[in-house]
Amino acid sequence: MVVRARAQNGLMIPHSSHWGAFSAEWVDGELVVLPHPGDPNPSPVLQNLPASVSHRARIASPVVRRGWLEDGPGPDERRGRDEFVQVSWDEVLDRLGAELRRVYDEHGPRAVYGGSYGWASAGRFHHAQGQLHRFLSLAGGYTRSVNTYSGGAAEVLIPHVLGPFDPVTRSVVTWDQVARHTDTVLAFGGMALKNSTVGAGGVSRHVERDAMRAAKTRGARFVLVSPLRADLPEDVDARWLPIEPGTDTALMLGLAHTLLTENLHDRRFLDSRTAGWPVFAASLQGRDAVWASRICGLPADDIRDLARTIARGRTLITVSQSLQRAEHGEQPVWAGLALAAMLGQVGLPGGGFVYGLGSLGHYGRTRNAVPVPSLVRTINPVRDFIPVARVADMLLHPGEPYEYNGERRTYPDTRLLYWCGGNPFHHHQDLNRLRRAVARVDTFVVHEPAWTATARHADVVLPCTVTLERDDIGAGQTDPLVVAMRRAAKPYGEARDDYAIFTGLAARLGVAEAFTEGRTARDWLEHLWGRTQKALAGKGFPAPDFDEFWAAGEWELPPGPDDGGLLAAFGADPVGHPLPTPSGRIELASTTIAGFGYADCPGHPSWLEPTEVPDARHPLRLVANQPATRLHSQLDFGATSAAGKVRGREVVRVHPGDAAARGIADSDIVRLHNDRGSCLAAARLTDEVRRGVVQLPTGAWYTPLDPDDPTSPCVHGNPNVLTRDVGSSRLAQGCTGQLTVVQLSRWEGEVPPVRAHEPPAVVPRT
Repeated sequence: MVVRARAQNGLMIPHSSHWGAFSAEWVDGELVVLPHPGDPNPSPVLQNLPASVSHRARIASPVVRRGWLEDGPGPDERRGRDEFVQVSWDEVLDRLGAELRRVYDEHGPRAVYGGSYGWASAGRFHHAQGQLHRFLSLAGGYTRSVNTYSGGAAEVLIPHVLGPFDPVTRSVVTWDQVARHTDTVLAFGGMALKNSTVGAGGVSRHVERDAMRAAKTRGARFVLVSPLRADLPEDVDARWLPIEPGTDTALMLGLAHTLLTENLHDRRFLDSRTAGWPVFAASLQGRDAVWASRICGLPADDIRDLARTIARGRTLITVSQSLQRAEHGEQPVWAGLALAAMLGQVGLPGGGFVYGLGSLGHYGRTRNAVPVPSLVRTINPVRDFIPVARVADMLLHPGEPYEYNGERRTYPDTRLLYWCGGNPFHHHQDLNRLRRAVARVDTFVVHEPAWTATARHADVVLPCTVTLERDDIGAGQTDPLVVAMRRAAKPYGEARDDYAIFTGLAARLGVAEAFTEGRTARDWLEHLWGRTQKALAGKGFPAPDFDEFWAAGEWELPPGPDDGGLLAAFGADPVGHPLPTPSGRIELASTTIAGFGYADCPGHPSWLEPTEVPDARHPLRLVANQPATRLHSQLDFGATSAAGKVRGREVVRVHPGDAAARGIADSDIVRLHNDRGSCLAAARLTDEVRRGVVQLPTGAWYTPLDPDDPTSPCVHGNPNVLTRDVGSSRLAQGCTGQLTVVQLSRWEGEVPPVRAHEPPAVVPRT
């Protein structure tokens, strides 16, 4: 437990965010954010927060799109270009309540899509996704989404071949184990510190850099397989293998072939702890280092040498989330697992296989010994769902069938989209297609604190508070610190908490008592803390009541064991502790998946040719990865995010050779384009990207030069105008937004201004 101290200029207000715990303080009228003193490597993204409480991009009052207000609900191509009308809270809630009743009565609950995607706040009560889903469940039900944009392919594959997703990914290999035990880290896709900065519920101690340094000091080797040098920190002195993007599976199979033919594999482990080894081994015929070299662009001798290296000592094979955000994204995850199984170290401390380590801050840490405070979700009476990345398909193809995880399902006829705490115009691909999709619904509702592209395309925009404007409890199940997130600023304009908004709507739909359970927001915080308090007391730990916790500002929970969990128990005794897979073993070949008959996801790890490859018109591969200066698109107007831009727009990293061939100099404004769309960005020349590859992070707010022209470029640099909106395969239907192909050219003529953070026209109600 740590009690916050009073600062010289005022009271230090404890708070938390997905990228770190911190204190807020008002100094001479300015909000100052200070990282938690116990964080050894705090994130610079914290400095985006001060702008959130008063930026001009904030939404000050409820507004309704003019076309929806005057013409009523219905499909409308004017979304994204219409003006907005300011209305009162009473009027907007009355109208929205009536529209929800109409849709439920005329079309049924399947016609309502609850589109929250989380990540709005580290607070466990004011958790936008939980609040929306609780409300819609009580209002009548809704079509939900499953899986995530970040890990959709892996989230479906891993339960088939290894076990339940969280127990076999998050804590089976910890950073402490890497620091103490690992001899070689083979990092496919890397472990970029910008990604592990972020964790759901908050990260109070960023331990990744120090753990990698400790491993390096002890003598561990790091091998980075990525087209981007920055995907491992410089101070681990990694061997960089600049692979052709999207070809990791071919490299893995080439490595596996060398292990097999040189008898470097652990046959005893494969016979006792895997299923399907003979099938997988037979599939390696012809998949040698020379074959892999032709695909992945790495020398065959280097591939053979790497196979021999990982066969010595304790080796950890990591597969980043980025690799499976692509067509056939299931394959590198499965092939990485197979490669690790051949080494026979799955379940050993600091060895074997781990998915996602370094991709998120809550991976590689032990779970707390007690549950954290969290809002329990109400049961949704509608059992229907879609994979989260198929939302545009759902809107464009109502009633049509699709395949998912061995099932043949049907898209609902969606009439009302309700988004709270997410930004589909950031997460989704092919934004011109998404614009066409959202034009087809009757009503599009969003809760937003700021004028994102999602808000600009909505019919009803309800201004909600940001995290610093409300009390909450910050907590993550793999972070020991629970933070009393005290309000540091008054709500902007007429902004309300999501809970207050839903309480008003629930009253209009006759479910207020069920929604609130008679509790205020403060009552809910006490109620949620009570569960953790009871669990602490039940295990004999100090268990303060809510007032003690709130006065202290934070409370440290006891850790659970760092014992490798399910995989370690299985590795030590596969008979007594079988995996929850059909065979009870690691499935290197799956009869279940093979039985689905999917050509785009066979029954064993396979190299499958991508649909999109560079050609004369689009000769460059684009890597659209996560940004270093913000979380997704959040607070794009903040200080850290703004400092990472050049001339007000996002930066694309280009190899000097590719730039020279196009007459591009450093800081030039360039146009990236393909048949789906185009965007402008500022060029940064660097030899830390592979030749033939350009890298443009996601998250710049989508800002078309001409909203009336679908071919108009995004002047701000959003790569999702370029990415493909297709599923990873019929198995998982995951997001494929990591990779695409583009052409790059220097922008000639006057450079258009970026007005992404300027509010749209809002007129008063007449």
